[in-house]
Amino acid sequence: MSSEETNNNDNIKYDNEFGNEFVEAPKYSCALAGAYGTALGVYGVVPLLHAGLGCGLGQLFGQLYAGGQNAGGPQGGTSTPTTGLVEEHVIFGGEDKLRNLIQASGELMEGDAFAVISGCIPSLIGDDVDAVIREFKDKLNIININAPGFSGTSYDGYELFFEAVIDQILEPLPIEKGLVNIFGVVPYQHIFWKGEVDAVKKLLKSIGLKANIIFTEFNGFENLKNIPAAEYNLVLSSWNGHKIAKKLEEKFDTPFITFPSVPVGPKQTNNFLRTVGEKLDLDKETLEKFIDREEHKSYRFFEYAGDAIILVRPHSYFAVVADTNAVISITQFLANEIGYLPDIIQITDNPPEEYREAIIKEITDELETPVKPEILFETDSYLAREKLRDRPFQFLFASSLEAPTAMSELGAIHVTVGFPSYNRLILGDNYTGYAGGLRLLEDFITPFAGPL
Repeated sequence: MSSEETNNNDNIKYDNEFGNEFVEAPKYSCALAGAYGTALGVYGVVPLLHAGLGCGLGQLFGQLYAGGQNAGGPQGGTSTPTTGLVEEHVIFGGEDKLRNLIQASGELMEGDAFAVISGCIPSLIGDDVDAVIREFKDKLNIININAPGFSGTSYDGYELFFEAVIDQILEPLPIEKGLVNIFGVVPYQHIFWKGEVDAVKKLLKSIGLKANIIFTEFNGFENLKNIPAAEYNLVLSSWNGHKIAKKLEEKFDTPFITFPSVPVGPKQTNNFLRTVGEKLDLDKETLEKFIDREEHKSYRFFEYAGDAIILVRPHSYFAVVADTNAVISITQFLANEIGYLPDIIQITDNPPEEYREAIIKEITDELETPVKPEILFETDSYLAREKLRDRPFQFLFASSLEAPTAMSELGAIHVTVGFPSYNRLILGDNYTGYAGGLRLLEDFITPFAGPL
């Protein structure tokens, strides 16, 4: 390339009109990715992708790495069995490849069950996946999940996984007093999912309940089959997982309670525990003793951060660009516990229209501050970033996509709290409960705390 050509390229001016020059990473993946990630979250379940050649590898980067730089384990990523459909299968079908894949995987892969996840190609060409799977029903535990990418997002794929489980493998069981299932936390898509379900399990155990945790437990498939034994289902999301809870109520008469998100900090956690305690008729005295002890301890630890907050950045404005769960819990925590001021909230997980009014109400009505944020539903990464310009916030709680330019262009300290998270390895980290609020304090105060 000549120096003249180089200079010409350096002088190119982009008009920043979306769609002309830039293609940016999304805030979620497709339905197949959601079903795939959910299957990987259940120990003992081996996902088998009946899909295009690049679908599995694409989700290694687009779902697993994006969900906190996580590898897929022995059944995920490059180890995921797949039919690898190409052009010829669009014409002649992929049923033979699926048959061979199930046969080989049953012989080579260790697992309690296999989840056949069908993507766009078999759904479009009409492969009879059910017929192929029936050939192996006497030999293997197989779940058939039809999750073509075009049928929705990762959040929809999570629900498709559980709907298939309910229809295909769950049977009525005697109700176990004090047992509850947890729904609404989507593996990888909610980047703190592993720590969140573990923290919720410990909180519930502290008040005398047993949480049937589907994800991260070594007996994951057994816990999956034990879903109908629960006394209650707890949905920790303002919209995701509601279909699952309603389907379980219809089939097994299991009542459910919904919460807007996983609780963060003392106030949200107190409300969560008291609501659960009332519904499940727990001993009130025991419950309140636990709440009083943990609340007192938590606020005592808050005091250690007091000087950093009050002397350096008091009553700061903040912005949140994340999924509904993170938006609600973080906004309420910062406003109600720290005294920070919500400036702009951008919700990125594309909740269905029928839930949006309730989500807005949940955010605004529960804020103990006269400052009400501007609330937008925005899934486009470029537009979300553009809408952050020329605003007063000093903190930006968002995904890794917003991290590189947060300080240079917006003058804000950035904390990664939402998908994708390419700049943060997340194993057991989480903001759940009393201890989780303290962890969130550490994460956003550390960048400016010293030296005072």
